Amino acid sequence: MTAAAYNDAELMAVLMAREVRDGEISACGALSQIPAAALLLAKELHAPNAEIIILNTVFRPFHTSRQFHYLAQRGELGLFFVSGVQIDRYGNYNLHQLGRDPDHPEVRFPGGYGGGLIYYAARRSVIFRTEHTRRSLVDRVDYVSAAGSSAPNVLRWGNPSKLVTPKALFGFDRAEGVLRLESVHSPYTLEDIRHDTGFDLGMSGPIPATRPPSAAELHTLREVIRPKMIETGTYAAWAEKSLGARPSLGA
Repeated sequence: MTAAAYNDAELMAVLMAREVRDGEISACGALSQIPAAALLLAKELHAPNAEIIILNTVFRPFHTSRQFHYLAQRGELGLFFVSGVQIDRYGNYNLHQLGRDPDHPEVRFPGGYGGGLIYYAARRSVIFRTEHTRRSLVDRVDYVSAAGSSAPNVLRWGNPSKLVTPKALFGFDRAEGVLRLESVHSPYTLEDIRHDTGFDLGMSGPIPATRPPSAAELHTLREVIRPKMIETGTYAAWAEKSLGARPSLGA
């Protein structure tokens, strides 16, 4: 399967879906189109007994966000998908501001409702970013909305496990508390990733190519998950436009 056979959204959805485990509770927050597709794809293909939670859609067992937060605080949430404006090599993410002075930021963002708590409470978190550039993947975030690691005396159920971008896949080294490059997506090269990443890749030796989406994964994503998202109103406009769309030039 060549890179021209799928677009970035489809690639990321497939890679995220592979992180979902059968029998586990997995969730994503609001405005999380790609993780939503990933959760539905995983349940369809390899995790039929997974309990999936897609907040603010029909795929949620709760009437309030409070109930979801309580579930996470009890340590019952196996996997959570989260993003940020900036992500750094330590697994910290920033959803609040650009600029190091908190009293005089260059740009202020709305933040994230409950995401910081979930980052500490989920057993695993997959961070994702649809933009892989030096301005989004930085050595140190301007503001820590949620930290990748915590002091030993801080109650924490889990840590980030992966970072997924349109160009590469990173794993989180819990012992060292840093992200390390695991694989590079075709058609990009290791040099491309070095050029476009604002932190040390933390790798040694050859880096493999990411296993591309299979024909079965793409077929299910386009022919089963796309109509399901449209019919249920789960980011319907996004699914109609993005799943099955031709890749952009140069992708």
